[in-house]
Amino acid sequence: MSSMFWMGLAMAAWGRLPPDGAAQLQKVDAVMPELRRLAGDPEVVRAIRAQNARRVPLATVQRHDAEWMATPALTPFKQAVLDAPCAGALQRAQKRLGLAMAEAFTMDGQGALVCASRRTSDYWQGDEDKWRLTYAGGRGGPELRESPFFDESSQAYVIQVSLPVRDGARVIGALTVGLSLLDL
Repeated sequence: MSSMFWMGLAMAAWGRLPPDGAAQLQKVDAVMPELRRLAGDPEVVRAIRAQNARRVPLATVQRHDAEWMATPALTPFKQAVLDAPCAGALQRAQKRLGLAMAEAFTMDGQGALVCASRRTSDYWQGDEDKWRLTYAGGRGGPELRESPFFDESSQAYVIQVSLPVRDGARVIGALTVGLSLLDL
């Protein structure tokens, strides 16, 4: 059954929608209003705005990324991201979505994590489509739905949905939410 499910999702991603794949995509569509609210949450916007204002050099962000990936333990730096000012907004969304929300994290104008609901595999997302295409150089791209995959950090089969985060009309960062396909 599991392989049929994933085959259905793969076919849905390629444009051929079998009934089970279409139903799964409809479930993702159903949670999009909640994800849009989270992307516009004032707590999220304030935290990203504050981190952008610090103007951390990209070299420092990349050094943090290398340290993050090299150390599997929960370091004080990782804990600070988990306890960041917008963590409350992520926790409230988690309560509303339940197990369907495997993880969520916000990124600043460079793709560095601002806050996260759980430890991610890396700190800097600036080299990944979830940030590049959604932030789009500060212009804001479309909402992005990646192909389903097994996510090591959340230990779930997920589809990641990324949205731009705006401060008024200006795009200041991005939000990614991993939706657990088995719990939608």
